[in-house]
Amino acid sequence: MDWKGFESLQEYVADRVEEFDLIPKERREILEGLAAVISDSEEASINIIFICTHNSRRSHMAHLWASLGAEVYEAKKVSCFSGGTEVTAFNPLAVKAIKKAGFRVSIKIPGANPVYLVSYPGCMEGLKVFSKKYTDPPNPTREFQAVMTCSDADDACPIVTGAASRHVITYEDPKVFDGTARAAEAYADRCGQISREMLYLFSLTS
Repeated sequence: MDWKGFESLQEYVADRVEEFDLIPKERREILEGLAAVISDSEEASINIIFICTHNSRRSHMAHLWASLGAEVYEAKKVSCFSGGTEVTAFNPLAVKAIKKAGFRVSIKIPGANPVYLVSYPGCMEGLKVFSKKYTDPPNPTREFQAVMTCSDADDACPIVTGAASRHVITYEDPKVFDGTARAAEAYADRCGQISREMLYLFSLTS
């Protein structure tokens, strides 16, 4: 994998891989269950949608780290997406956290719900990232793996229309620290946890 121009992201990924042992046993088991679905599938392609209420923080981070994890571990049949039960915007503090980790981020279309381009090795043209409902384009509408990244979305969507199966991998919301001196640290911590777990997930599929 060519990391040229993304050396800081390469270092960040290497550090998170070294932290796999920090993942609690119960979370490992959930991640291993999803990895088994991916590895055992005989389908030519597998779509995963990361779902959170507002599609503003955790679901976006999971989408991006899973996309990179699939690239790192050559899970070529996997495509990742994100969505919510409501539309808001990709939160600027979450954007700042992924930029600090080493992703290359630019705004393609400004506005209340900006469309960002997020680049990484293997996706130099950039993923289009913006807030949307999980049923909105470009998300797949059937036979996808639904990953619930927040308990609110899990409660709000007892049935995820079109999902082949559902996996609950929830994360605490860094939003609770917005407007405080701990905000940047909280977003960095959540980015670190999500990246660690998404990389672990795809390490099991290779």
